[in-house]
Amino acid sequence: MSFSREKAGPVYRTVREVRGPLLVVEGVRGVSYNELVEVKLADGTEIIGTVLDVYEDRAVVQVFGQTEGLSLDVAVRFTGDVMRIPLSDDLIGRVFNGSFRPLDGLPEPIGYERREIFVSVINPAAREPPSEFIQTGISVIDGMNSLVRGQKLPIFSEAGLPHNVMAAQIARQSTVLGSEEEFAVVLCAMGIKHEEYEYFRREFERTGALDRAVMILNLADDPIIERIIAPRIALTIAEYLAFDLDMHVLAILTDMTGYCEALRSISIAREEVPARKGYPGYMYSDLASIYERAGKIKGEKGSITMMPILTMPGGDITHPIPDLTGYITEGQLILSRELYGRGIYPPVNPLPSLSRLMKDGVGPGRTREDHMEVSNQLYMAYAEGVKARDLARIVGELSLSDRERRYLRFAEEFERSFINQGVYENRPIEKTLEIAWDLLSMLPEDDLVRISEENIRKYHPKYRSA
Repeated sequence: MSFSREKAGPVYRTVREVRGPLLVVEGVRGVSYNELVEVKLADGTEIIGTVLDVYEDRAVVQVFGQTEGLSLDVAVRFTGDVMRIPLSDDLIGRVFNGSFRPLDGLPEPIGYERREIFVSVINPAAREPPSEFIQTGISVIDGMNSLVRGQKLPIFSEAGLPHNVMAAQIARQSTVLGSEEEFAVVLCAMGIKHEEYEYFRREFERTGALDRAVMILNLADDPIIERIIAPRIALTIAEYLAFDLDMHVLAILTDMTGYCEALRSISIAREEVPARKGYPGYMYSDLASIYERAGKIKGEKGSITMMPILTMPGGDITHPIPDLTGYITEGQLILSRELYGRGIYPPVNPLPSLSRLMKDGVGPGRTREDHMEVSNQLYMAYAEGVKARDLARIVGELSLSDRERRYLRFAEEFERSFINQGVYENRPIEKTLEIAWDLLSMLPEDDLVRISEENIRKYHPKYRSA
């Protein structure tokens, strides 16, 4: 077992109720929230858990691992300690399950120290504003919705869309331009299928991405309760790599919908009054306790950048999970089923997508002085093209004006050559901007109203070839 059990406490045989993974223990004294608990089953098997709630002389304990054999006839020992994991740089390159047990055939980790996984978020007063550009090698992200070091930028997807393929590509390709600090990836997957598990393992090992990554993988048939601790284990590791070893860390959490479903299951077992769509009323603060662990801290070289991935139930962006996530994070990348149906990968629709911190991470000294202007012009032109396409579906393309047909062609070429790229195609930001300028050259120069005259003369293909 990887969790520490440094202190011993009294043993209770006063379990009065079993609700799935929850035990209600009566007659307890001196028990604290999140305290580590050992549960001994009738057959001698030991499992661990934590204190979820304490009221009067009762404690609600959530157990981790398989719940077969749980009954009123179990012994419960409160250790007086909290859940901790061992930390060291040897964790890089390792693969664990949602309970921090090795999945790679190697021994359990022995760390330089053990740290609690349920910790507070970064103090807002200690935060440093994000400012450095992270290159993902994906044009629609780098060019129009740039990721900034220390940012929280979620991906809103739907079932059946290639969000996990995107996650693996981002993990392989991401780098901080012009930075000397080491870059690491912490991937936490919650409730994934066996084929998704095999895909992540195979991709990370085959491409060498595992050499700079730590993977926490919770399968769909693993205990649902593990999905509650898996992201906290991942972020505890990320914090150690970032703020103790001075690394830039990209934390990818997929799928946060699986996490929220686990949260709802526990809430139902606790017989709590449900809020929207049956989710607990504290889901906002619970999600914030995860998301707000990302960022930059004043005086620290390292940082944690987070990309949570969630599948919107029924594609509904107003569903509580994407809705609350949008309030806490700094933008969103929205995947489009329509683009995916037309063979576009990655199917990111740039029009409803947004990176609120992009302006702080691009421009002179970070990417290029024309970056923000080019992004704004692409948005404007693509929106015109999409509007022309919608009109053509009603009146026919022949009924469009010359301007509308021009922007329709721009939209089609934009999707084909800018949004669309290979799964293993890693585009530097210079290549992304070069493709953007080639596309903008399809439009009359007078239409480039979002770009300064100086940048047009410096980067427009017409003047480059002159």
